[in-house]
Amino acid sequence: MIELHNLRAPKGSRRNRKRVGRGPGSGKGKTSGRGENGQNSRSGGGVPAWFEGGQMPLQRRIPKRGFKNRNRVEYQVVNVGDLHIVDGDATPESLRAAGLIRSLRRPVKILGTGEVEGPVNCTVHGMSATARRKIEAAGGSVTVLPLLGGDE
Repeated sequence: MIELHNLRAPKGSRRNRKRVGRGPGSGKGKTSGRGENGQNSRSGGGVPAWFEGGQMPLQRRIPKRGFKNRNRVEYQVVNVGDLHIVDGDATPESLRAAGLIRSLRRPVKILGTGEVEGPVNCTVHGMSATARRKIEAAGGSVTVLPLLGGDE
């Protein structure tokens, strides 16, 4: 009976590896199937896939533009008009529960689009001036948290 400990590959299913440079009888002696002379016949020979024969390479011919700031802070934005969905105070946890933001790992910023429906207490990482004005005019309060993992 065949079990895991006595499995074998069927006869003829595994070929022996090609042993090059082992004499004329092997069919791959002398130059070992590399042809005669030239860069590719040498050990370590050949050129990288991106080499263009000394022509100015593509990555140097194309103009470079822009710059990616590695320290950029990407906020999750919530509009003031959407705060009526949240039960009670607007904190990152309550905004997440209401489905207005995706993650608690990224900072939250409130923007001023829309109208405030009653007083709301906001505790978030960022707030636009318009949003702050609208929330305070409706009788709410604003607390700005320090950025996550930041030095503030």
